[in-house]
Amino acid sequence: MAKNELILDVAGVLATNFSPLFWQELSEDSNTPYEVLFQFRKEMREELWTGKIPLEGFWNQLCRKFPAINRDRAKEILFSNIRPLPGIDKVQTWSKYANIHLLSNHRIEWIQSILKPIEPYVRSITISSQVGYCKPNPEIYALVHARFTHKENIWFVDDQNKNFSEAKLLGWNTLLADENGDWIHEITSLLSRHE
Repeated sequence: MAKNELILDVAGVLATNFSPLFWQELSEDSNTPYEVLFQFRKEMREELWTGKIPLEGFWNQLCRKFPAINRDRAKEILFSNIRPLPGIDKVQTWSKYANIHLLSNHRIEWIQSILKPIEPYVRSITISSQVGYCKPNPEIYALVHARFTHKENIWFVDDQNKNFSEAKLLGWNTLLADENGDWIHEITSLLSRHE
């Protein structure tokens, strides 16, 4: 039987979603109102995730706009908020039953060390900052879809419902990653069922 195709988001699925914790901690650390930092985050979202702005450009703009923020401390806070989640430990096992693909709105520089141990078990890695598109833009889903060996039994796990519309149009099955991690058991069961 053909292998499943399993697409996993990174933030909120395989690693912690650093936002909003990063922005809250940065707000407290620099005594900068959270609301203005959050507005900056919204304004920078597209440029940051699509790689239109280099990382140093992001840090430069952040520190220029908010002089109370210490760049090194901000980076430290960011990385302390990006940690592996339990799902990452299942990737090796899941790779026996499915072709694993990663699809994430992120900066590769921020998650490279977390992804390194699972790279041998992953067929493709599509990170928004490297490809110039971010979810929910159709282009990023099309890039991943083109990498599939099989066009059926496709499962996509993400922690945000807003990212499912385009996936469903391509015929992908979707599963919301819940904070309790129940999705891990569900995917394990689904994959072994379609073995």
